[in-house]
Amino acid sequence: MREAARGKVIYIVDDETSVRHSLGALLSAHGFETEGFPSAESFLEAVDADKGLCAFIDLRMPGLDGMELQKIMAERGISIPVVILTGHGDVPLAVEAMKNGAVDFIEKPGSEEQLLGAIRASSDQLANRPSSKLPPHIVSERLARLTGREREVLDHLVLGMTNKHIAVELGISQRTVEIHRARIREKLEARGLADLIRMMR
Repeated sequence: MREAARGKVIYIVDDETSVRHSLGALLSAHGFETEGFPSAESFLEAVDADKGLCAFIDLRMPGLDGMELQKIMAERGISIPVVILTGHGDVPLAVEAMKNGAVDFIEKPGSEEQLLGAIRASSDQLANRPSSKLPPHIVSERLARLTGREREVLDHLVLGMTNKHIAVELGISQRTVEIHRARIREKLEARGLADLIRMMR
């Protein structure tokens, strides 16, 4: 990853100064060059598509939001891998962003492991290597481990539904949904919801 990152920049697009500074400091400590922007508009004015390793983009910003920025980047052929930064309650939108091609989404503040994992996935995408894409037969084998109820919960999860909504939809308690989620992650050998969405694409 370090070779792929040489001469590349990680863009951080977030209207919160504290997020730009803390994320920039963390990534700089790992040897990455970063550039921060307080808005989608300022990023679009200055971005160099050839230099970008990836762009961490906040989902909710004044002016153009993260989803709109992702769409404009696609329209303009700015093929920098996108990692969506999201607050609580934004999971359905983050799921939609991944369906539109985002590499990953991270709920703020995000762990060091999550952030570096997203950069690795972006680096893989740039190198034209499939980003931890599993062969279909492996995905099928893992899905076969699920019970009927777990499969129902998974289907609702990848639609971006919250635990609460899934509980209402299936007539079970929220706690039961959480238990099912944990078992689904274990059986599918997934780190989290982003992995599950990638498998189900």
